[in-house]
Amino acid sequence: MALSVIAISSVSGASSKSDPVNHSRGGIAIRGYDPVAYFTDSKPLKGDSKFSFTWRGAVWQFASAQHRDLFTQNPEQYAPQYGGYCAYGVSEGHTVDIDPEAWKIIEGKLYLNYSKSVQQKFLQEPGARIQRANQNWPGLHN
Repeated sequence: MALSVIAISSVSGASSKSDPVNHSRGGIAIRGYDPVAYFTDSKPLKGDSKFSFTWRGAVWQFASAQHRDLFTQNPEQYAPQYGGYCAYGVSEGHTVDIDPEAWKIIEGKLYLNYSKSVQQKFLQEPGARIQRANQNWPGLHN
């Protein structure tokens, strides 16, 4: 019995780590949305494969060459927090996919969430959620 428990916890522990960037099976980051557009256009815009850039093992797509160039000059400024995983989920200790329409820029940083309803939970106490997510994030990815 003890061996079964050890094997199960070992397997579940291994599966709890995520890639550092939330991407599709094709390697496209944040569902192909342009991370720069959240800052420059104040809205989510779908990127185009002809304006792409590979960073941290994922392909980031942009709505224009200008957005791509801004990102390549300073990816950390534009990339979403927690590798583009749901900020609320990371604050709860796990990685979850996102809805690119559920977003917020707080103190110059982009936070994405699983859905607009989850985003509302995140925004009820954003400071505390960000603090918890910052503590959890290092242990959640490879």
